[in-house]
Formats: sequence, C-alpha cells, structure tokens
Amino acid sequence: MRSVRVVVSGRVQGVGYRAWAVEEAGARDLAGWVRNRRDGTVEALLSGAGEAVAAMLVACREGPRAARVDTVVIEEAEPPGDTDFRVLPTL
Repeated sequence: MRSVRVVVSGRVQGVGYRAWAVEEAGARDLAGWVRNRRDGTVEALLSGAGEAVAAMLVACREGPRAARVDTVVIEEAEPPGDTDFRVLPTL
C-alpha cells in the first residue's frame, strides 16, 4: 500500500483534469481525492496498491487530452480515511 500527495502544474484547470483523475483513479481502484488550487495547480491524494499508484503517477504526467502538464511534484502522504476517490472543493 502506498499513498502520495501530488501537485500538478501547467494548463491543468479548465481542461477536465479532475473528472479525468476520478475516472483514472477508479480504473486503478485508488482511494483519495483531487482538487483545484487557487494558484492554478491541481492537487491530489492517491492511495492504493504500489503498482496502481505508480501507474497513476505516470498518467498524471500526461493528464487529459486538453491538458499540458509542466511539473508533477510528489511526496509521500498518510492514507485517506476512506476508500473512495472524489473531487474536493478548491483550496
């Protein structure tokens, strides 16, 4: 089991990144959340099997078709308290 917090920068808001992340995380059976941040980045907490988290991190570097990902900052994190993956309000 692995949990990471990621902050994705580039053209990642207004391009469906959060909805894409929910779909991708669901396909990988990940728990956690995704949200926009006021600074224009997208932040996510990804938690699940190590291989699934690693695959999601690779996917986050691409994002949905309309996105342009410049950087993905990754740090280890505590797992979420539940097992679903959802969109949180903007921080």
